[in-house]
Amino acid sequence: MYDFLIVGSGFFGSVCAYELNKIEKKCLIIDKRRHLGGNVYTENCDGIQVHKYGPHIFHTNDKDIWNYINQFAEFNNYIHNITTISHGKMYNMPFNMNTFNQIWNTKTPIEAQNKLAEQIKNHKNTPPNNLEEQALALVGKDIYELLIKGYTEKQWGCKATELPSFIIKRLPLRFTYNNNYFSDRYQGIPIGGYTQIFEKLTRNIEVKLDTDYFENRLYFNSIADKIIYTGKIDEFFDYNLGTLEYRSLRFDTERLEIENFQGNAQVNYNDTEIPFTRIVEHKHFEFGTQNFTIITKEYPQNWDKTKEAFYPINNPLNQNLFKKYVELSQNHKQVYFGGRLAEYRYYDMHQVIASALTFLKKIKQSEIV
Repeated sequence: MYDFLIVGSGFFGSVCAYELNKIEKKCLIIDKRRHLGGNVYTENCDGIQVHKYGPHIFHTNDKDIWNYINQFAEFNNYIHNITTISHGKMYNMPFNMNTFNQIWNTKTPIEAQNKLAEQIKNHKNTPPNNLEEQALALVGKDIYELLIKGYTEKQWGCKATELPSFIIKRLPLRFTYNNNYFSDRYQGIPIGGYTQIFEKLTRNIEVKLDTDYFENRLYFNSIADKIIYTGKIDEFFDYNLGTLEYRSLRFDTERLEIENFQGNAQVNYNDTEIPFTRIVEHKHFEFGTQNFTIITKEYPQNWDKTKEAFYPINNPLNQNLFKKYVELSQNHKQVYFGGRLAEYRYYDMHQVIASALTFLKKIKQSEIV
C-alpha cells in the first residue's frame, strides 16, 4: 500500500512526491510517457539539451521559488530575447524601442509614444468585440498586422476576428531599448537541462514510467489511500459532462551540420504562408560551442484525444464546463487535482511549483496526513 499515488511526473507531481517523502509518506508516481518531467523534459543529444516540448525558460520574481529550484540544478545567466520575422524583415520582441525603430524609424520614447497614440486614436474608444479589435486599440494597425495577426491566427487555428478579446487584454510595450522578454528578477536555464531536476526530486520515490493510469484504473485506485491527479480533469471523469478543448503542437526536430543556424534561441515566424510559428535552436540556451546544431520547428494543430493537450482554450463555454468538473471533483474526497491539465489553465513553471507547495501546506496541516 502507498499513502499517495501520484499520476503524472511533471513539476506538480514531482514536487508533491519530494515533499511528501520528507514527511515519510510512501508515494508511487506513474506516468504514461517514457520519461520524467512532463513537458519540461529535456533530452541530451550529443551535449545539446533539447527542449522536447517547446522552449522552457525559468523566470520568477519569487525569491523563495528561485531558491527552491536551485536546490536541484545550477542555473546559468541566460536571458530570453525573441526575434520575429515578418514579410522578410526581422523585428525584436517584446515591443520595445528597437521594435518601434524598426517599424517607424522612431528614435526617442516621445517619438514612439506619439506614433503609437496616432495609430490607436481611431480604435481606443470602441469596446472590442474580438481579438483583432482589442489589438488595434492597444497597438494600432502597423504592429498588429506585422507582428500579431499572422502568428495569432496560426497559433489558434482561426481568424483573429473569431477570437475573444480577453486573450490579449494587455500587450507589453516598453519604451526602452531592452530586448529581455521577461521582466522577472530571476531568470535562467539549468546547466545540463531540466531532466536532472526531476531525477533529483524523485530519487527516493518509486516511479513507473510508460504506465497509463486509465489502463488499470481499479488496480491503481486500490493500492493507495489517496491520489494526486495531474492529468486532464475531464478524462478522469470519462468526459461524462463533455470534452474540454485545447490547442496542440507538433515538433519537427533536426540536426544540422553547421555551427549556428539562426543566432538566437527562438525566432518567431508571423507570415501565415509559413506553417510553423517558431524555430528553436537549442544550443543557445546554454551558449553551446558545438560544431553542429539542433533546431525544432513548432507547428500548432487542432487537438483531439490522440494528441498532447498544450494550450487550454479559455472561452466561456470551456470555463463553464471546467467549473462543472470542479464541482464533480469535490465528491472525490481522496483525490486531489493539481497542475495545468487538472486545473485547465496555462502555468509557467514557477507558478506550478508555487501551486504545488501551497497545496502541500494544506495537506500537511490537515488531518488526512
